[in-house]
Amino acid sequence: MSRLNLDDFSDLIERPDSGTRRDAEERRERLVVPPGALGRLDELGEWLAAAQASVPVRAIERPRAVLFAGDHGVAELGVSARESGTAHRLVRGVLEGASPVAVLARRAGVPVRIVDAGLDCDPGLLPEEVSRHRVRRGSGRIDIEDALTAEEAEQAVRLGMAIADEEADSGTDLVVLGDLSVGGTTPAATLIAALCGTDASVVTGRGGAGIDDLAWMRKCAAIRDALRRARPVLGDQLELLAAVGGADLAATTGFLLQSAVRRMPVILDGVVSAACALVGQRAAFRAPDWWIAGQVSGEPAQTKALDRMALNPVLDHGVTVGEGTGALLALPLVQAAAALAAELPERPAADEPEAASEAEPEAR
Repeated sequence: MSRLNLDDFSDLIERPDSGTRRDAEERRERLVVPPGALGRLDELGEWLAAAQASVPVRAIERPRAVLFAGDHGVAELGVSARESGTAHRLVRGVLEGASPVAVLARRAGVPVRIVDAGLDCDPGLLPEEVSRHRVRRGSGRIDIEDALTAEEAEQAVRLGMAIADEEADSGTDLVVLGDLSVGGTTPAATLIAALCGTDASVVTGRGGAGIDDLAWMRKCAAIRDALRRARPVLGDQLELLAAVGGADLAATTGFLLQSAVRRMPVILDGVVSAACALVGQRAAFRAPDWWIAGQVSGEPAQTKALDRMALNPVLDHGVTVGEGTGALLALPLVQAAAALAAELPERPAADEPEAASEAEPEAR
């Protein structure tokens, strides 16, 4: 197998169809509801039409939530409110229907797929369909060592690509993307700081579960040290993911890039998916046209990444729980945008006889 080069995605990914988007915009001008009256929903409907290459846009009928799971060795430093190596508990919460994303998905009728890319637990604790893809048990402590070997990083990216192909082949028409990780916001912030050329203090947040000031300072120091290891490999996205990413982040990056290749739109959730999207943008500048940001997570690194990709979040409700919850909350708005764009009638054309009667009388 030849070595994977993420830059090759630049030749594989095309933008959503611009001609279709223009047609969708023109159709919007003809609808009975005045232009601008539906606000952001118009933009979402036009984005979907371009992604589907269809006017009117088709309804979102087979959405799927895909959650990549992993543990991060940097959590040993006390940078997370959760105990190191316990991401499998988050997975169990989703499987048992006891987490926010599970409740919302059940209510919305959206199936959830969990992919164990790098959990630090006995695989027997989880169903085989979850654990069978695992690249390695936990990712390395990025402040002092690589998260992955080069081979593991490539394996993880290819895993994400394969999952995207499986979803596209099964008819999934939109993906709600999330993560189930402990310590994951630290490598995510490191990737964003490295790619945006900023300092650790600018991107260090408090994570989905919230941390106190001492933990925040430990997290900031860990990101600072990881940045020293990230900067020398900025020219190679795969090396960057191996150095300061992790199995779940590398898999998510591969998933995002291959989803764009397969023309499958994705709703991003929080800072982890934003970091992976930013790596994807570095590899293929057209790729972000296939993604929308579901929500503002409150993480400064997410804001930095979304600004760099010019992605405007759909929601800002202060939801910090992660796990794909914010992206799933945005799904009904995307579905509403599709329904309105497809089903609202156009204004009736002027009746020709009536128009003729209103014309100036001929000279006699």
